[in-house]
Amino acid sequence: QVQLVEAGGGLVQPGDSLRLSCAASGRTFSSIGVGWIRRAPGKEREFVAFVNWRGDITHYADSVSGRFTISRDNAKKTVYLQMNSLTPEDTAVYYCAGDPGGTTWSRRIDAYRYWGQGTQVTVSS
Repeated sequence: QVQLVEAGGGLVQPGDSLRLSCAASGRTFSSIGVGWIRRAPGKEREFVAFVNWRGDITHYADSVSGRFTISRDNAKKTVYLQMNSLTPEDTAVYYCAGDPGGTTWSRRIDAYRYWGQGTQVTVSS
């Protein structure tokens, strides 16, 4: 079992940066891929980013590519999402999710086995 807890959300202005963190507990964390998924108000969940267990393979949604960076520190059992150049369209609840069953399935939201409770990110002037 893996438990995930997100932190770092908040209210920021357009153009600002924010770093989310996902702290994990459980012995298998270092062997699973981790993704960030978001849900904007009134919209379906959307894949944002993924990092594999070693941290050397990353995937991004087109909407955040070049602005967001996912990384992980297995010694600290933490995954990060650095978000730069934020826009109001990035406003959403951001969820950390673990183990989609392999890198191939990273963009399949329903494949993720473990979920955090989410952290709110609001981008507004």
